[in-house]
Order: sequence, then structure tokens, then C-alpha cells
Amino acid sequence: MATFLYRVGRLAFRRRWYVALVWAAVLAAVGLGALKAPGAADEQFSMPGIESQKAFDLLEQRFPGASADGATARVVFVAPDGRKVTAADSRRAVEDAVADLAGGPQVASAADPFRAGAVSEDGSTAYATVTYEVAANELTDDSRARLERALTEARAAGLTVEAGGDALQNGAGPGGVAEIVGVSIAAVVLLVTFGSLAAAGLPLLTAIVGVGVSMAAITALSDALGLSATTGTLAMMLGLAVGIDYALFVVSRYREERAHGRTPEEATGLAAGTAGSAVVFAGLTVVIALAGLAVVGIPMLTKMGLAAAGAVVLAVLIALTLVPAFLGFWPNAVLARRARRSGRVEGGAADNGGTRWARFVLRRPLPVLLLGVVGLGALALPVTELQLGMPGDEAKPVSTTERRAYDALADGFGPGFNGPLTIVVDARGDSDPKAAAQAVADRIGGTEGVVSVSPARFNEAGDTAVFSVVPSTAPTDERTKDLVKTIRGERPGVEAGTGATFEVTGSTALNIDIADKVQAALVPYLIVVVGLAVVLLMLVFRSLLVPLKAALGFLLSVLASLGAVVVVFQQGHGAGILGVEQTGPIMSLMPIFLVGIVFGLAMDYEVFLVSRMREAYVHGERPGQAVTSGFRHSARVVVAAALIMIAVFAGFIGENDSMIKMIGFGLAGAVLFDAFVVRMAIVPAVLALLGDKAWWLPGWLDRILPRVDVEGEALAHRPAPGDRDPADEPAAAGLEPART
Repeated sequence: MATFLYRVGRLAFRRRWYVALVWAAVLAAVGLGALKAPGAADEQFSMPGIESQKAFDLLEQRFPGASADGATARVVFVAPDGRKVTAADSRRAVEDAVADLAGGPQVASAADPFRAGAVSEDGSTAYATVTYEVAANELTDDSRARLERALTEARAAGLTVEAGGDALQNGAGPGGVAEIVGVSIAAVVLLVTFGSLAAAGLPLLTAIVGVGVSMAAITALSDALGLSATTGTLAMMLGLAVGIDYALFVVSRYREERAHGRTPEEATGLAAGTAGSAVVFAGLTVVIALAGLAVVGIPMLTKMGLAAAGAVVLAVLIALTLVPAFLGFWPNAVLARRARRSGRVEGGAADNGGTRWARFVLRRPLPVLLLGVVGLGALALPVTELQLGMPGDEAKPVSTTERRAYDALADGFGPGFNGPLTIVVDARGDSDPKAAAQAVADRIGGTEGVVSVSPARFNEAGDTAVFSVVPSTAPTDERTKDLVKTIRGERPGVEAGTGATFEVTGSTALNIDIADKVQAALVPYLIVVVGLAVVLLMLVFRSLLVPLKAALGFLLSVLASLGAVVVVFQQGHGAGILGVEQTGPIMSLMPIFLVGIVFGLAMDYEVFLVSRMREAYVHGERPGQAVTSGFRHSARVVVAAALIMIAVFAGFIGENDSMIKMIGFGLAGAVLFDAFVVRMAIVPAVLALLGDKAWWLPGWLDRILPRVDVEGEALAHRPAPGDRDPADEPAAAGLEPART
């Protein structure tokens, strides 16, 4: 592989105009396709194989047209202290507001709370449900302005008025601010690392090209492949992250080869053959982790993973072709300022921060190993108390009207009112469907923890009924989860007594089912992803223990970051510092996101750092000396790459949405732990303790595994420093290697 990529790098250097034009044509083609493609629709979240989803599917089948996904707004009216919304002036204000809303554009219906019985027992609170004809992302500014105006006019009458639902949400996510902050910090880190504007700008430029191609391709194919507007979110984040990383490693190796006296073309070929080989295998580990998301069984998550995997593949291709082409355009611009001014390329220093740190660890491997493992293990302990769920409006800041509406409904109608359960009764097998439905309602209504049961509503055929159950506890309360299990446990008795059966659904039950399924899928996902990655790393390092050490270190860093998330977002320690106003269960998909995203990035650092150690070991250095050599060449670049990733992810902590905060905090923490504790401390400590055994591979396994030559052993006999290739550009010969 190293020889093949060496030739690819030199070819891209020589044919740089063709390479640049090809990528420009690809970008233009997919960009034109994206402009002509219809807008991506919001994909309906589905989770095949769970009871809540089966109940939703049954509702769509038996109540055609009733499950339209139009936007909704639940407007909550609260009377001033000591007064009631049923008082004449308050009632008039509520009715006027509802009438105004009912006459608004795109409104399908607006229920009068006094006719619908939506008034609390003490008369202090009432709510009106407004249903729209279109989805939330299709609401016009006039519709939202009408809703806001109705709220303002009712407030002028002395009422406290808030609104929940999705009608006021404009669908805007982080708004790109986090990405801009991350790219800005990445530029500063790259500038400090390389000391050259061109060297700092080249990874950013090629990463942006890759993200542009991948996002345009996703948009162009969204209609044909059924991709939603959110599919590209993960692709953009990871495409930018690995795009910068991969170009960073190639450019860094190019500068190193130039310092050894190589000509620009030769240095480019060697960079592509060595660092490029590491890029290929690092990219494969990321692709494995992302494609493995299909194991979870969530269609939307599978599409997100495959789209992000495509973005990573593009980042690898760009690092192997477009980066060498740009090095051909500007062979000297990426060098340090001193080299450009003096006309001499200085050789790499024998000692730097990386070598000093490596020697420190090599002198004290056991204490460093124990400190790292114990520290991360302590951070991982709170994972034993992990509670998965899907935070709703209760997790939003109190500054939002959705959160205040949630609190007002909980105060007026009880905490369970915000998360009612929906019971779907299938009575096709019963001779008296109405009696069967009533029997189910009576049985569930008598269950401890149930506050009320609504009257059943039947479909036109009269064989299916739907009614709501209000729990006594909040949607994210563990007792609500227990109640759902208790109700479902009563099903055998109901089926034995009648010819009917029932299923429990609704947003609360759906979130519970999702959490259970994700938790059950986590172990198989880990086995598949980590297992395949261990095999891949055995190909790279020709070792049995190094891949196992890499996988165990990754698991330790992920558990530590997940434990930190539990401490802050579930237990509330330090939550105020991050602006988290309400603690609760951890987002159901958080463990999967952490494993999938961080695994790929962690293996990036592992491959880039340890491959240099392997390269030094193969070329004759002793184990400890090889560790020091690997740190001398790669530590600074790995640190820069990790700082860039931490900056990108930490930018999301400043967002208002608690789930975005959680994702940003978890990913930033995981990269911090993995890069600086596992890869920079635990890895060299383990290698120091293992010595030659670290690179041991059983003979039978060595014969089975194909040889891929990631360390560039076949390139060891390239032309000596100072040799010139006649094909090199005359301008490239302007810098001479320093002589000592």
C-alpha cells in the first residue's frame, strides 16, 4: 500500500492541474445537482420492532388521515393569583385569543378550553390546542406572527400566557456559530503548530472542499434516497473534523521529509506513502464505526451514519490527491517562515516536547499507567447510575415559553399531564368491541399511578379504540417507566378475559422504548465495531496486543466521558456552570453517538501516533527508543488535532438547547480523555512495560493476515537526501537542506 500511495502522491504532484480541475468539476456537478434537487423533507422518526412503533403503525392503518403530522401549539392560560380563568373578563380574553388563533392562516383547528374541558380543577389554568395544516418547518412567518400576537393580547388582559408544542420552533439548529468558532480556533492551532499561514490554511481549505462535496451530494440525493434535512448534520461535523486531521498529518509528514533533504515531489510521494497509509486505515476505522450504526436498528441513525461515512471517504480521497496537488502548487509556502527566508530547510530537532514527555513516561511507566487507569475509572463510575430517556420541554431554559408552558401545565393539571400515555385497543377479535375497550380502560384506570383515563374514541369500522391515560408522575420519572411496564404486564389478563388486545404508545412510552432498545443494542454495536477495528489494527501494526490495548483504552475514555455527562446533566454537579437549568435522564442516543463518533477519532490518534512507533521499530530501533521516536514526530500534530476537535465540540456547549449542550460536552470530554490520557499517557506506558512483546504476533496469524506495509518499509530505499528528480519544478529547488 505504501508504494501504491507513494505513486499516487507523486502523480498528483505532477498532474496537479488535472487533479484540481477534477475536484472542481466534482464540486460543481454535485453543487448543481443540489440546487436542482427538491428540498429535503423532515423524516418521521421510527424505531421498528418496539411496541410504541407498532401502535403508531396500527393507528395509521385503522385511523387513516388521523395521524397527520401538522404542527401544534398548546397555549396555556394562567389567571393571576387569587383569580380564575373562568371569571368573566379572563374567560373573554381566553375566548378572544382562541378565536383569533382559529382564524389564522394554515390553522386546521383551535379548541376552546371551556368547551373541551381543558380547565384545571381549581380553575386557575386552562389550555387550548391549536393544530395546523402543515408541518412546523412549513409554517409561514405570518402564521407564527399571528400566534405571537394572540399571546401578547391575552397577556395584556392580565393573564400569564405561554405556548408549548413545535409551532414556535423555526427548525434552526445551532446556526453555524459552533462550526465558525471551531474553524477559527482550528486556524489558530494550525498556525501555532506550523508557523505558516499556507500550512495552516491548506488543511482548512481541503477540509472545506470535502465538506462542500459531501453536503452537496447529500442534498442532491436526498429525494432519491429518502434522506432527511438532518441526515447531513453528522456528515458535516465529522467531515470537517477528519478532513482537517488527515490533511494535517500529510502536510506535517511532507515538511518532515523536506527537512530531511527530499525534493518537493519526493517528499510529497513519501508523505502520501507513509502518512497517507495511516490516513487510509484511520479512515477505515471511522467508516466501520459509522456504518456500524445500522446495528442499532434506527433507520434515521443508519442514514446519518452512512452519509457521514461517505464524508469520511471523501476526506481520505482528498488527503491523498488534492493535498499533494496543492503541495505541487505551493511546495515552499507550507514550510516554516525561517526556512522560506533563509533558503535552507532545517532538520527536525532531536528533542522536543514530545520526546521529553515520552522519556518521562518511559522512566515511570507503572505509576503513569495506574494514575491514568484509576483516574478514568473513577470518572466512569457514575455510568452505573445512567438513566436513558429523551428530555423534552422540561429540560429547556426557563427563559423559553415552552419550558414555562410545561411548568404551568404541571402545576395546574399534575406532572403527568405533560406526558400522557396513548392506549390503542385492537378489538377485532371480540364480538362486542365497545365493551372490550371499556374493560381495558377500567383495568388500566384501576392501576396504581394512573390519575385519569379519557373516554375511548373509535374508528369508523368500530373495531379499534384509542384513549389517553394520565400518569401521576412526570414523563421522565422512573416511576412513569415502571407504570408503563405494569400496564403492559396486565395485557395477558385482558386478552384472556376478552377477545381484544392493546398496546401502549405516545411520546412518553416511545421514549421509554427507544431508551430500552438503544441500551440493548449498545453491546452488540460495540462487539461489531471494536471487533472489526481490532482486526484492521492487526493488519496495520502486525501485533496482537497493540490493537487490544487500543480498544480497551477507547472503552475507558468513552465510559469516563459518559460518566462525566451523568455527573453534570443527570446528577446536576456543576450544571449551573454550563447553564443547565434542569437535570434529568441522559439522551437515549448519547451512548451510541459517543461510541460511534469518538471511536473513529480515537483510532485516528492511535494510528497516527503508534504507526510512527511501529515504523521506527521496523527500521531497527529498540522498543523504548521507538516510542520516543514516535512521540518526536507525531505528538505535536496529534495534540494539535485533538485541540481542534475539542474546540469544535466544545463550541456546542454554549448553545441553549440542553441536548446540544450534552452532545458537545460529551464529545469534547471524550476526545480530551482519549487523546491526552489514553493515547499520550497510557499507550506509551503500556508499550514501555511490554517491550518487544508489544509487537508480537502468533506465527499462524502472521501468515493469515495480508501485509499492507503501512510503515513504508518498501520506501526506505528511496533516493538519498539531496537527490534531485528532473521532473521537479525549477522553483522548488530554491531551498536547500541544512548541512551540519
